[in-house]
Amino acid sequence: MCGIALVLSGGGRVVVAPSAAAAAAVAAVGIQPSDEGKGVTVDELKAALRRRGPDSLGCERLRVRADGTTLGSDGCDCGVGNGGDVGDTELCFIGATLQLRGAEPILQPMVGQSGNVLVYNGEIYGGVHVADDQNDTQSLLSSLESCCSCECHALFRDEACLCCGSVGKSVPQILSTIKGPWALIYWQKDSKTMWFGRDAFGRRSLLVHWPSPDDPRFILSSVSPPSFASNNSAPTVKVMESGEDNDFPESTNMSYWEELPCGIYSIQLKSLEKSGMCMKEACVSEVRRHDWINSSLDELIQWKRKSIVPTVDDLTSHQNSVGDYCLSQSFRNSTEADKNAAYKVLIALRESVMLRTNLNRLFQDDLNKLKDDELAPIAILFSGGLDSMILAALLDQCLDSKWTIDLLNVSFDGQLAPDRISALAGLKELQRISPIRRWRLVEIDTVLTNLKGESEHVMSLIYPSNTYMDLNIGIALWLAAGGDGWVDGSICNIQDGCRYKYKSTSRVLLVGSGADEQCAGYGRHRTKYRLGGWVLLDEEMRLDVQRIWKRNMGRDDRCISDHGKEARFPFLDENVIKTLLEIPLWDIAKLDEPVGKGDKKILREVANLLGLKEAALQPKRAIQFGSRIARESNRKNFGSNRAANQASAGSVEIHQRAR
Repeated sequence: MCGIALVLSGGGRVVVAPSAAAAAAVAAVGIQPSDEGKGVTVDELKAALRRRGPDSLGCERLRVRADGTTLGSDGCDCGVGNGGDVGDTELCFIGATLQLRGAEPILQPMVGQSGNVLVYNGEIYGGVHVADDQNDTQSLLSSLESCCSCECHALFRDEACLCCGSVGKSVPQILSTIKGPWALIYWQKDSKTMWFGRDAFGRRSLLVHWPSPDDPRFILSSVSPPSFASNNSAPTVKVMESGEDNDFPESTNMSYWEELPCGIYSIQLKSLEKSGMCMKEACVSEVRRHDWINSSLDELIQWKRKSIVPTVDDLTSHQNSVGDYCLSQSFRNSTEADKNAAYKVLIALRESVMLRTNLNRLFQDDLNKLKDDELAPIAILFSGGLDSMILAALLDQCLDSKWTIDLLNVSFDGQLAPDRISALAGLKELQRISPIRRWRLVEIDTVLTNLKGESEHVMSLIYPSNTYMDLNIGIALWLAAGGDGWVDGSICNIQDGCRYKYKSTSRVLLVGSGADEQCAGYGRHRTKYRLGGWVLLDEEMRLDVQRIWKRNMGRDDRCISDHGKEARFPFLDENVIKTLLEIPLWDIAKLDEPVGKGDKKILREVANLLGLKEAALQPKRAIQFGSRIARESNRKNFGSNRAANQASAGSVEIHQRAR
């Protein structure tokens, strides 16, 4: 996990979002290009990013002259507007690194032999070769350096270049092949093009500040500094024509930061005299959005399932096949089709967990520090529910038995919270199926009234998300990822049975995000099925997957990574998504059956294959309810749960309530 940022300023330029009306928008809001801004400072960005990447922090500063020539790096002194001539555009790259892979430590930003600059936050599990002794950033920079740098790629062409005769791939072609989560900023010197973006499911955060009258700079960052995380609004240059991509809203009254929509983007920093969008107020550099150059990835983005509505024969084959969903019969009475589908998902999930927990690919210096057999290289955000139990059982299969596995469980109601009760039961079941493994349940207990400073800090992490539901989820995730709690040695069978204080040092955390969206785990899925059958259910699930980047992933990534730890999401692996889409919808879920049975039917069958009989019966509970932070938040902010429900507390914006 890393923290990355770019500050683009000066040069008589204003960067605008993809829009034919952008030039008119500049004049409409009265933006004047300037080196100075009232917004976030580079030092504030560094401090926020350093929490994500505690192992190293680096900066590179470049200047693009008015005639298009580029001056070399000036190192880490990334002040705005100091030095340089009028008309120079300054590019300040910041990279904070959490070293997790490779044989040698690296420093970001990385500068290639051609003068290209890369800051990268992500993991590569396929598409670009990463040797066992290499870091992902090194391997990706090597691939990007071989790309064609013809100007046409930044203007209109994403595929291999014909006009210059180059056999090199384009930047969008390389990025489209990556399997795994990523966000990046890449300067291609020869074409004077700034590339940036995030993966198709938004598994890594990247925020954008569009130029405004108060701060005319263009800024990208993994996270917002605390000083710009509440009630900080400014007009932005974003006017979209009807029918264009609605990921960029039409309103011009936006927050200082926004979630950058998933995709690949570029800005070409041509010389000012060659710019075709110059006017009295500014020279406009318009951001271009590029297509994904990968048909299989595009199919996943579209999230289209071939078999949605069952035929009479499909339903007949399932009649009397399942019976009562009890401990002894739950999987025994399934049809062969059910079993085959569950085996396919199990295989895909196991491979996904293996890729994300392969210790041969961890940074060797960190691995060598784990001399004590009580230390755990991998942890799981653990509720004892279906998703986290499956991940725990699969991790047990993928990780050498000499290592301890930390199970991180947060509660705002001590031993009475539903997630604590299910976590204790889940621990016993894991000990039953894998008695030689050391399972360490870390009980992270707190009360909301003791978290004033922490709550304000988490507010800066979830930003630009700003509802009470976002804050409740963010606090629960932030505390769980911190791993600071207690271990009961008597139930974990360690430390002579005593209860002791413990803080997990695991830098890699497995998280169950994406399971509910893909397998119909939410209550609204049952409602949609009741109202519109299989078709409406499929539409709702597709909507959930396609907006997960905005609703969940950026927020969750920022909260977990703030501890210098990396969240990995096995359910959102590309091959897992593909496998689930190949299975008929009626084998994924059967929502005319009771809660805890038909919802996430396919995952319940996977749990049975893993020997997790009790976990296969667990109902869905969101972390804010299972940990009971939502109840405590409702009492604190609305007086009671009843008042909170009447106010639809989860969707209330925090600053609105504060007024």
